[in-house]
Amino acid sequence: MSAVSVSTRDGIVYRLRNQLADGAVLTSPEIGERYSVDYTGENAQAPLAVVRPGSTAEVAAVLRTCSEFAQPVVVQGGLTGLAGGATPRKGEIALSLERLNGVEELDPVSMTITARAGTPLQAVQDAAADAGLLLPLDFGARGSCHIGGAIATNAGGNQVIRFGMARNLVLGLEAVLADGTVISSMNKMLKNNAGYDLKQLFVGTEGTLGVITRVVLRLAPRLSSRCTALCTAESFGNVVDLLQAVQTGLAGSISAYEVMWASYYDKVLEIVETLRSPFADPHPFYVLVESEGVDQATDDERLESVLASALESQLITDAVIARSENERQTFWAIRDGVGEITPALSPYVPLDVSMDIKVMPRFLESFDRALAAELPNSLNLVFGHLGDNNLHLFVTTGHEAENDRVLELAYGLVGECGGSISAEHGVGSLKRDFLHHSRTPKEIDLMGRLKQALDPRGILNPGRVIPS
Repeated sequence: MSAVSVSTRDGIVYRLRNQLADGAVLTSPEIGERYSVDYTGENAQAPLAVVRPGSTAEVAAVLRTCSEFAQPVVVQGGLTGLAGGATPRKGEIALSLERLNGVEELDPVSMTITARAGTPLQAVQDAAADAGLLLPLDFGARGSCHIGGAIATNAGGNQVIRFGMARNLVLGLEAVLADGTVISSMNKMLKNNAGYDLKQLFVGTEGTLGVITRVVLRLAPRLSSRCTALCTAESFGNVVDLLQAVQTGLAGSISAYEVMWASYYDKVLEIVETLRSPFADPHPFYVLVESEGVDQATDDERLESVLASALESQLITDAVIARSENERQTFWAIRDGVGEITPALSPYVPLDVSMDIKVMPRFLESFDRALAAELPNSLNLVFGHLGDNNLHLFVTTGHEAENDRVLELAYGLVGECGGSISAEHGVGSLKRDFLHHSRTPKEIDLMGRLKQALDPRGILNPGRVIPS
């Protein structure tokens, strides 16, 4: 795309100010640092301007103007992304959806909730909870991330093993194309096979094909009981067998299955001084199991029975069941401790990959071997949802200049294992050049053809997702 001249940019900003309400268009020095980078903190760049529309009609007006002038736009939500997708590039206008917020409707009969894209995930969760229902999409950034961004990146989180990714919860949505055309497909029905499922053009495509403005999400009954246990295991094989045992013994009630390798578990306890392990001795693996049901006493008995059998068959060596919400929160604090330990590990490389469970040991062994050979001072901390094929790795060598080599080693091995370079965080700009490890040339070509068809001037999130 050719560069937009300074005079043209001034004209675009002037027109946008006339189209939108007072205070909806920010320019330097009003912009500040907030809109310059996502949660990665990498490659910060102040946008040319920040545009904050308050309605779908205003989003459409902004995109019509930007399309007319071939002005590149970066779409921003809560800026909690970990792939650089919302970080501006030089000369881009930031389209922030922070004013496009609020729950519009909760329908207890159809068990759906309709919300504007800029609504924080936690606000949507709370609205569902107030009606005795559950929005199962959940992850650590719930208080800051926007529901539109979560859908645009097809976010995962802690309950994918039971409810699936964000995609599985979306019944309908509204989106604005690059030329300002509004596509409203606010479907509330579980069954609708009338032609193409157009919402899938926008779920998981990270704002490259259109800007999501409203969503209709499927809710679930809010269950009255919850059981949580932290277990120890001596081998990866035991961890996999335990997963099968709890899925069978607890008959579809598993809502989380989180595995922590000793490297990660021990480092969290070392850095976060307020946390203590409930186990006297160290172990190679720690598994956090959580199930939800309708009768606390019965569900407790079922979990205890499954874990007793696992102990007897030596799938696990120890287990502690949370007897209070405080104990449950302590277990989860260890699992979620990554947010507290990463400042001490900086500079670090966060990896979010997925693959067939059976090849995970080969991948980790090969990766550790490669790190030892090329970057002997590296530290690799591993944890993951596992039951949904997802591994998270935090790698630090102490030298930022070595981060690119870590990525090359990791993603090359992911490709050899037939896995994905992005399990749930998206591709953005930081993983774009590694996409070929997970997608064939024909798949990438088709992505480019879709992009060209829906955004012929290439103004929406250019330089993200699709390799140039």
